Amino acid sequence: MKVILFGATGMVGQGVLRECLLDDGVEQVLAIGRSATGQNHAKLREIVHKDLLDYSAIEGELSGYDACFFCLGVSSAGMAEADYTRVTYDLTLAAARVLARLNPGMTFIYVSGVGTDSSEKGRAMWARVKGRTENALLQLPFKAKYMFRPGFIQPMHGIVSKTKLYRVLYAVVGPLYPVWKTLFPKYVTTTEQVGRAMLHVACQGAPKTVLENEDINALAPARA
Repeated sequence: MKVILFGATGMVGQGVLRECLLDDGVEQVLAIGRSATGQNHAKLREIVHKDLLDYSAIEGELSGYDACFFCLGVSSAGMAEADYTRVTYDLTLAAARVLARLNPGMTFIYVSGVGTDSSEKGRAMWARVKGRTENALLQLPFKAKYMFRPGFIQPMHGIVSKTKLYRVLYAVVGPLYPVWKTLFPKYVTTTEQVGRAMLHVACQGAPKTVLENEDINALAPARA
């Protein structure tokens, strides 16, 4: 399987990249982003691309892929809806529309979040925008589309978030992860489980297109 990965330098993307590189079923990973991952691996190829709204300059390098794992995203904290829409809806659909045209047989997996509003009418701005993004992706002519809605994601294997607020949050609550996992197993997962679940879904599919945190964990049980 050949995979395109967006957001490979983010917390979730780092975890997904790690699982892709470890998986014998993955032949190649093409990481696309504004900055390089800093990793070297025989399977990994990177394209540093500054304008994530326009892929005309690199379209010739985006064909022949089996799956796309779209892990690019930002916190909505302090952002106006128009700005959040640009970096959530517009960036995602710009990439997805090109890939759907070039790779109609592709499976596209988008990392959204628990609480996403499919009605696009709720009070939470971020949830409306994520819901609009999901709904638009589900209309594209990929072979298969899946929306991942993880809850609290515990970074594993030394992975850290690039966002200062999240780094502080994880420093405080991270040590309590075993407690959250015991008390709220339906709402917590790990970067490892998200990555493994994506690979499972890309290869074998899933019974529904919108996968909540509990579904993600069921598809990729935690390693002992």
